[in-house]
Amino acid sequence: MIMLKLTKVSKVYDGKVAYRALTDIDLEIEKGEFVAIMGPSGSGKTTLLNIISTNDSPTTGTVEIEEENPHNLKKNDLAKFRRNELGFIFQDFNLLHTLTVEENIVLPLTLDGTNVKEMKDKASKIAENLGISSIMSKRTSEISGGQAQRAAIARAMIHQPKLLLADEPTGNLDSKASKDVMKMLVSINEQEKASLLMVTHDPQAASYSDRVIFIRDGKLHSEIYRGESRQAFFQKIIDMLSLMGGDGNDFSSVRV
Repeated sequence: MIMLKLTKVSKVYDGKVAYRALTDIDLEIEKGEFVAIMGPSGSGKTTLLNIISTNDSPTTGTVEIEEENPHNLKKNDLAKFRRNELGFIFQDFNLLHTLTVEENIVLPLTLDGTNVKEMKDKASKIAENLGISSIMSKRTSEISGGQAQRAAIARAMIHQPKLLLADEPTGNLDSKASKDVMKMLVSINEQEKASLLMVTHDPQAASYSDRVIFIRDGKLHSEIYRGESRQAFFQKIIDMLSLMGGDGNDFSSVRV
């Protein structure tokens, strides 16, 4: 079953000089698939993610999530769709510093008016799965980056979204925390059958996915599928990035 389908999606930003960020993107992601998107800075990765997440709309073309085009929804219905169907994970965690970890995690349920006992039960179950039960009453200033990203993942997953969108989820983490977070995303993908779309600069993070889509100058450049070995997939990703060229700073340092 197709979870996400983009048909001929283009994005042009008007200005004194119109800027074309995306051109005719066709993309399908199956239910339960874990896909990474890579490409040099300015290639259109974030624009693509913003259009899929409905933070931005395409100039032309259509986006369908489970055969529904969220861009056609009215404002209130769209807000509800985003809250119920999509989960978001960001590079800088986007946790609210005035709240405890637990309060941050249950935030999406609070907006839906879920009762307190149910919220606490769901939060404690997901915290246990992600190994953060011991920090639930702490403020975000008292926890490490790796713990903060786990808390952000818990918040993204608490309402069991069908599609999880991650923007550089390991961007602010050291290599051990990055590995932990990626393993966690893989287990969420496998256990919850959540479809996962991740934009990343990090070949190490990308090697955990089922498939990597490379984008350049706003166009799909190529894609590679993972075989049996993650190590071999990692090497294929590195080879593809060097083929695409671009500035060395465009991709984070290689970590095996």
